[in-house]
Amino acid sequence: MEESKEKNGLSRRGFLKRLGAGAAVVASSSLLGCSDKKTGVKYVAEGVGGDVPTDAMEYRMHPCGDKVSLLGYGMMRLPMTKDEAGNDIINQQRVNELVDYAIEHGVNYFDTAPVYCRGGSEKATGIALSRHPRNKYLIATKLSNMRGNTTLEFGKEMFNNSLKELQVDYIDYMLLHNLGTKEAYNKRFIENGLLDYLIEQKKNGRIRNLGWSFHGQKEFFDFMLDEAAVSWDFIQIQMNYVDWERGNPTAEYMYNRLTEKNIPVVIMEPLLGGSLATMNYQAMAMLKEREPQLSVASWAFRFVGSFKNVLTALSGMTYMEHLQDNIRTYSPLQWLSDEEFALLSDVAKRKMSFQNVDCTDCKYCMPCPYGLDIPSIFKHYNRCLNEGTMPQNELDADYREQRRAFLIGLDRTVPRMRQADKCVGCRECEPHCPQRIKISKEMQRIDKFVQMVKGDGLI
Repeated sequence: MEESKEKNGLSRRGFLKRLGAGAAVVASSSLLGCSDKKTGVKYVAEGVGGDVPTDAMEYRMHPCGDKVSLLGYGMMRLPMTKDEAGNDIINQQRVNELVDYAIEHGVNYFDTAPVYCRGGSEKATGIALSRHPRNKYLIATKLSNMRGNTTLEFGKEMFNNSLKELQVDYIDYMLLHNLGTKEAYNKRFIENGLLDYLIEQKKNGRIRNLGWSFHGQKEFFDFMLDEAAVSWDFIQIQMNYVDWERGNPTAEYMYNRLTEKNIPVVIMEPLLGGSLATMNYQAMAMLKEREPQLSVASWAFRFVGSFKNVLTALSGMTYMEHLQDNIRTYSPLQWLSDEEFALLSDVAKRKMSFQNVDCTDCKYCMPCPYGLDIPSIFKHYNRCLNEGTMPQNELDADYREQRRAFLIGLDRTVPRMRQADKCVGCRECEPHCPQRIKISKEMQRIDKFVQMVKGDGLI
């Protein structure tokens, strides 16, 4: 496999011409990876069996001296179970097992937030990690004052509660969470003095690195880089091979600007909410034909890993097989070739030709004041579309079967009182959507389709 190194900036043409100027080497001062492979647990992922390396994880160096695993553990979607009353709760035993396995196989970056898992993620993360020596892991968490109270006192309380829940004396990577507009940024962090407080905590050693996660427009992104008058230690952006040339700003634009400023980049949504692991069957076939032994998801992780200024790529790994597959992908990283970059560009175009809703199941839109289960509605619609089982043409031989499966599957996935037809178009959810989905418009579109399918009278 051809390997090459990346130059600092990339044009759109550079997407297909690789990452760099000149010939290529994977190893550099910013990449630390082991070549010896000790193998661990056997696993099966998408029909592929193999050994999981225990000492081959790829690492990147942060300027502060941290050796950061290229695979970061996103603690937003943790395994759940039921309590005695039948309520959903975090399955702490499974979290412990996953965290133990991750650390054993070289993962050391764990990303959480006060609002994840209905407020339970930090505590669960703290319980799991506190069973290991503090120098074995790096903790990233966030100041998540997006809704309601934006006072300095509330911000201080949230920060100190994060330390308590995570059972630590300091946070390695602290983020201003979900920055979207200049107005909200000023209200949440500037006018109340909260950013000054966080900077003071950094001086006192309770925060080691300070950055932010971004979900806004290009103008605000440039403001945060050029006019915020803060020396940021890292920035977290959404980046994947679909969003590379899509959006305002594009992932390409954000990555290049951060690289120009020598700011390490943390990647969120490398799988675009899982949609790059379960794409429409035509797009998946393009990748399977090229590398039958690799998972479809591994292509997305190889894409973001093949950019030198990426510090770590976050993955919400609820299941052991996902964790194992991602460890294999980065143990060590197999950098993409020019031809493979071109292939992913074609796959991205194929994916975007479908009418998927780009929901990542982050649940920032919830709760809906009218009771809709917004993420589950989108998930069922996308799944049927990607699997090619969407009922579309009454003349198709399998139309009746597809129609029945779609409607029954919808009722099983989303209770009828929480389906798209209950949307009143209040749009209260839309300002909170990191993907900037026009949720009310999509609900109308999906409801129109559902009513059309129901109208055939075959069920």
